[in-house]
Amino acid sequence: MTAIGFLGLGSMGSAIASNLLRQGIDVVVWNRSPERVAPLVALGARAADSAEEALRQPVSISMLANDDAVDQVLTPDALTAAAGCIHLCTASISPRASDRLEQICRERGVSYVAAPVLGRPEVAARGDLNVVAAGPADVIDQVQPVLDVVGCRTWRVGEVPRTANVVKVAVNYNIIHALHALGESVSLVERHGGSAAEFTELLSSTMFGGVVHQVYGRIIAERSYWPAGFTLELGLKDLELAAVTAEEAGVELPSVDVLRSVFADALRDVVPPGADWSAIAEVTRTPPEGP
Repeated sequence: MTAIGFLGLGSMGSAIASNLLRQGIDVVVWNRSPERVAPLVALGARAADSAEEALRQPVSISMLANDDAVDQVLTPDALTAAAGCIHLCTASISPRASDRLEQICRERGVSYVAAPVLGRPEVAARGDLNVVAAGPADVIDQVQPVLDVVGCRTWRVGEVPRTANVVKVAVNYNIIHALHALGESVSLVERHGGSAAEFTELLSSTMFGGVVHQVYGRIIAERSYWPAGFTLELGLKDLELAAVTAEEAGVELPSVDVLRSVFADALRDVVPPGADWSAIAEVTRTPPEGP
């Protein structure tokens, strides 16, 4: 398989890159914070001196934190180095940011595929992510062997890259609702003397057998919010992506303001810093303060 450039070595990026390395793929890594590079080099990666060096590989992948990070790293100047190459953006970014990136890539002669992923870092490390891909079909065909290493399934949702970002936003919006519902229902059971562990096992073994209820139900029951697979701050970012994406299409999302309030409470005074986004459950679960 061709060499792959990888930009963005946070929890998810490092997990994906490490999986690629374990499969014997030549990976050239770059990160804005250089201390993240060394562990991947120890696994066999080559360190890039610049973003341009990573981008000039035949295929490059970025896993950056948000729209601002994408705009700052994947600039027109940087992508000039990738002319004739393919770039996959696997991050959760807004459809508008994806549009900007697609335009820059087109102007620089770079083939672009939006390929946000579904799953936590431990899933990424196993290569079991689900990949939501959108872009020219022939380009996705070319990178399908890479996607097959990254994930267990590639969901092709169209030839317009932003479509993949809309789908990812919608998926995360569902997850946020599930986390909040878990928090409320666990609170209800606990306040009446029931067991959170038994209740979440009941949910995930019967009516709600999906990954969200299985994994996050356990995390919430055990209050094992550290280390975070996906932080509260990133969860709020994804909630705002849902709000912006809905507004763009004239869709009303009545629960957005409620969920904003829940995240604000969690971040302000309910949960210590660095918690997993499932810690929004603590907003309703924590007993109210006395008078």
